[in-house]
Amino acid sequence: MKMVAPWTRFYSNSCCLCCHVRTGTILLGVWYLIINAVVLLILLSALADPDQYHFSSSELGGDFEFMDDANMCIAIAISLLMILICAMATYGAYKQRAAWIIPFFCYQIFDFALNTLVAITVNTYGNCLLIFPTEMMSCQ
Repeated sequence: MKMVAPWTRFYSNSCCLCCHVRTGTILLGVWYLIINAVVLLILLSALADPDQYHFSSSELGGDFEFMDDANMCIAIAISLLMILICAMATYGAYKQRAAWIIPFFCYQIFDFALNTLVAITVNTYGNCLLIFPTEMMSCQ
């Protein structure tokens, strides 16, 4: 009978859909790379042809101009940053360098915290959030 330390009994190498942690990290990094590349292509096509994605004020319900060039450039910069972070995570998992995965891990923590706050806000103040836009439109 082989003697096994008690802390090694519960150690697992798999977490992502029963894949190894390294494989799951690579798959997750590639998935985020694809999603962010699609977002970047959409943003660049909207920047190249602004009339294609321009909505009239009647479609938006007011005089909102939210997709000007400055906002578009900020969104493109964020998308490029996300592509860099996802590529770093994929490379770090592939080459087994943990320091390269840390920015992606920090992004995941930030994203989880932000989504948790949004979920709590929607569940707590759901009725107020439905009434607020109609009140704002009547003030104009």
